[in-house]
Amino acid sequence: MKLNNSFFCALLIFTSSATAGISLAHADALIQPNDMLAICGDSITEQKMYSVFMEDYLLTCQPTQGLKVAQFGWGGERAPGLLARLDTDVFPFKPTVATTCYGMNDGGYKALDDATANTYRTSQTAIIEAMKKAGVRSIVLGSPKCVDSSAYHHDPAAAEVYNKTLGSLSQIDQEIATKEGVVYADVFGATTSAMEKSKAAFGNDYVFAGNDGVHPGLNGHLVMAYAFLKALGCDGAIGTITVDLASGQAEGSPGQKVISFQKGTVNLESTRYPFCFQGDLTGKDQNTAGILKFVPFNEDLNRYVLVVKGLKAKTAKVTWGKTSKEFSAADLEKGINLAAEFLDNPFVDQFFKINAAVQAQQAFETFFTKVYLMNLQQTKQMAPNEAAAIDRVTAAGFEKEATLFQAAQALVTPVQHTLTIEPVSEATP
Repeated sequence: MKLNNSFFCALLIFTSSATAGISLAHADALIQPNDMLAICGDSITEQKMYSVFMEDYLLTCQPTQGLKVAQFGWGGERAPGLLARLDTDVFPFKPTVATTCYGMNDGGYKALDDATANTYRTSQTAIIEAMKKAGVRSIVLGSPKCVDSSAYHHDPAAAEVYNKTLGSLSQIDQEIATKEGVVYADVFGATTSAMEKSKAAFGNDYVFAGNDGVHPGLNGHLVMAYAFLKALGCDGAIGTITVDLASGQAEGSPGQKVISFQKGTVNLESTRYPFCFQGDLTGKDQNTAGILKFVPFNEDLNRYVLVVKGLKAKTAKVTWGKTSKEFSAADLEKGINLAAEFLDNPFVDQFFKINAAVQAQQAFETFFTKVYLMNLQQTKQMAPNEAAAIDRVTAAGFEKEATLFQAAQALVTPVQHTLTIEPVSEATP
C-alpha cells in the first residue's frame, strides 16, 4: 500500500517520537530486586505473546533477584475497563512496576473524534494516578500498535484511516506520560516501522499484524516486546566472552564463566542467556526470526559477544553448538554478536522449555483474574457464610500462580556450551 503524503509525514513524526521516547526510557533500568511487574492490556496482551517474551527476557537475559512477572490482558477492553478492575484484578498482586497497552479498542475502529480522544485521555491519566496511589513505583505507558496496512479488513484505505487514529492516540499517550512523569513506550512507532520495512522486503501480502490485521503473530509481538523492554531500561548487554589466542587466556563477563580454554576451544557455563528465536531469517511466516531484519532487537537488547584477539590469520571458523561460520580477524577483534549470527545455538532447547512454562503461568493468570478475582466480591455476597472458605480458595489461587512462576524460574539453570575458534586462511604478515 502506498500512503498519502500527509499520513506518511504523520508516521515519520510518530516514529521519530518513538525513538526519542524509547531512548530516554533506556537511560535508567526500571526493574529493581524484588519488583513485581504487571503487564496490562487488552486482547493483544491476552494473546500472551509479547508478555511471554518480556518475561522470558527478564528471567533469562536480564535476571533480577526476586523479580516477579504477571500479565493482566482482557479481550475487548478499553482503558476505562482497566481502570474499573485495577482493585479487583491487578492491585491484589502488589505490583511495583507496570506496563499498559491500550488504544486499539479505544479508538472505536473509526476516524478519531474529540469525544473519543477525551475519554481516552481521561482514562489513561486516571489509570496512572490510581497506580501511583497504590504504590506502583514505575509505570510504562505504552501506546497502541498499528493495524496491518493490507490485512485489516483487506482494505488499505480503512487501515490508513485507523492507523491515523492510533497514531493520534499514541501522541496523547506521550503527552500524558510527559505530564505525569512516567515512561512512554511508543509501540505504534516501533510496529509501524517494522511493518513498513518487512512489507517492502517480503511483499505487501506479508502478514505483520495478524490475519485480522489487529492481533499480531509472533513477529509483531516480538516488536511490541522490544518497545516495552527498551522502555523498561534493559541495556541488552547479555554477555561478552573474550579470547586471546596469543596469550592463551579467555574470560567471560558476569554470568559467563570460563571453565577451560585450550587450543582455541573455550568451555563455558552461562547463567545469563541470549534471547532465542523461532523460524529462520528468510521466512515470510509470522515467526520471530524473520522480523529480525526490521527491528534492532539483537543490536539493542540481545548482545552476546565473542571477542577474539591475537588471531594470526585473515579469517577464522567459529563453531558454536552444531553450527560453524567464518569471520574476518578484524570483525572478531571488534566482536561478533553470537546471538545474531547463530540462531540455532546451545541455549535454544532450554530457552523454549522456559518459554513453555511461562506460557502455562500466564494462561493460569488469565483464568484466575478473569474468572475468579473479577467475581470475588459477588461470590462473597452470594455466600456470606462461606467467607473463610472463599478466602482459602483465593489464597490457593495466588499460591498456584506463584508456584507456576517459580517453576518457570527454576528452569533458568546454567547452560554449559563450547566455542571453538580455528584459523582457516594464511597467516597475516
